[in-house]
Amino acid sequence: MERVPNGRRRPRSWLGGVVAVLAAGALSVGGMGGVAQAADINVAKNAGFEAGLANWSCSGGSGAVVGAPVRSGAGALKGTPAGQDNARCSQSVAVQPNSTYTLSAWVQGGYAYLGASGTGTTDVSTWTPGESGWKQLTTTFRTGASTRAVTVYTHGWYGQSAYLVDDVSVFGPDGGGGGDPDPQAPGTPAGLGVGAVTSSSVALSWNAVSGATGYNVYRDGTKVQTATGTSATVTGLAAATSYQFQVSATNAVGESAKSAAVSGRTSPGGGDPGGPAVPRHALTGYWQNFNNGATVQKLRDVQAQYDIIAVAFADSTATPGQIVFNLSSALGYSGVAEFKSDIAAKKAAGKSVIISVGGELGNVTINSDASATAFANSAYALMQEYGFNGIDIDLEHGINSTYMTKALRQLSAKAGSGMVLTMAPQTIDMQNTGTEYFKTALAVKDILTVVNMQHYNSGSMLGCDGQVYSQGSVDFLTALACIQLEGGLDPSQVGIGVPASTRGAGSGYVSPTIVNNALSCLTRGTNCGNFKPSKTYPSLRGAMTWSTNWDATAGNAWSNAVGPHVHALP
Repeated sequence: MERVPNGRRRPRSWLGGVVAVLAAGALSVGGMGGVAQAADINVAKNAGFEAGLANWSCSGGSGAVVGAPVRSGAGALKGTPAGQDNARCSQSVAVQPNSTYTLSAWVQGGYAYLGASGTGTTDVSTWTPGESGWKQLTTTFRTGASTRAVTVYTHGWYGQSAYLVDDVSVFGPDGGGGGDPDPQAPGTPAGLGVGAVTSSSVALSWNAVSGATGYNVYRDGTKVQTATGTSATVTGLAAATSYQFQVSATNAVGESAKSAAVSGRTSPGGGDPGGPAVPRHALTGYWQNFNNGATVQKLRDVQAQYDIIAVAFADSTATPGQIVFNLSSALGYSGVAEFKSDIAAKKAAGKSVIISVGGELGNVTINSDASATAFANSAYALMQEYGFNGIDIDLEHGINSTYMTKALRQLSAKAGSGMVLTMAPQTIDMQNTGTEYFKTALAVKDILTVVNMQHYNSGSMLGCDGQVYSQGSVDFLTALACIQLEGGLDPSQVGIGVPASTRGAGSGYVSPTIVNNALSCLTRGTNCGNFKPSKTYPSLRGAMTWSTNWDATAGNAWSNAVGPHVHALP
């Protein structure tokens, strides 16, 4: 394969801010006698920065919302002066004419200013030279006879350290814009699902809830742990035992109702990955753990048509045969926990997520008993740590059938019968049953899920009829697949691998129509080219592509066309 070179948003770390909440007595609207008075409220919007920087505008991107320290809630404004920018953040608030307002905010850190302009009378401001703890700044202003809007602001000072603002209040008559709604407990989480299971643990994931700052996890009605994200792994469970799980959402106001319960059963032991069964006809897609110009995806973004998702790639170490996985920082994950949560969610949706070994630039050498054991042990460790359903062998620099077979058999013994095992050899690797790749596939046939040969980046090759075919045609796909179908693999162990777009490979791209024609030819005997197999293979597994990212770059044209066709095969 080619790899050429919730919660609230957190804007980048600059700031100008403001914040505060002030309890003040009721103030009446000035004006002519007999005019109804507006109720006194805090007319500032997003006064506690619980919605990021919504309603606020900060100079030069100098303002950001941080999760700590905060005076209340889950956010505070951080303003960072730089150069000629004093990190000014402001908002326009609706006010009543001829009315008095109390402006306040809680500040901390460097020099901090709080003020109001456009009052129609005397503009006001107040400041502090810096505080190690939260301090409230307070001032008052009166609006002019025709003033309907006032700008309230906060800023730091040139060359000084960053300042923090929280709980801003502009307390006085409602100018027609209202204020922030009263805080409420979060809603009930939805989408609770079971992911990877072991003999002593069950992984859970659920959808994020707006306004939640945390979640409680319940096992059989008893709270067993808390989580700040949308996933958790409940441990300390008995083997081969079913449990009921629920989650609730929490914030400073309170806790939501518990979610609908889901059932999870631990495995009997031995580390069976416990994932969903691969469907009779499956679509496989490689997901790029790097950025090479294709659309960057988090695993959760992988298109729903894909049944097997191969995470590309594991990395080798200085120990022969050993592999590790390093999550790329280019994908925008907050950490490994979020990635694991995505795996669990995909598995809960019925997908198989496997770790791919090799690729165009990767190589793992397995040429001895020691390296075979190192491979099996390290691959199984990754399956346990991340929840992978199995492994994909995409070694493009040669393999040793004897020791690769030993490695895969050792891994299967550890992982159990549910392990998904796929391969992605190049065309030259599957020209006859005497090649190392073909010998390996036949040697592990009883544990093999599918071989998705790469029908691309190839020269002309022989088909099963002894004729030479060039890539880019229905005949190239069908005549080369026929070698595997007639060479000892079960049709359910054969898939067609192609690039998702013209940019996904150096050569060999074919349109989804040609892919679908090849699948129909092999399974139904229809839409063939010049080559027509002597029989049909209705249980052919399906198709594979490099990659889900290049598919997304091309508007998902490949998966939208090939996926439904694969799933409708006989």
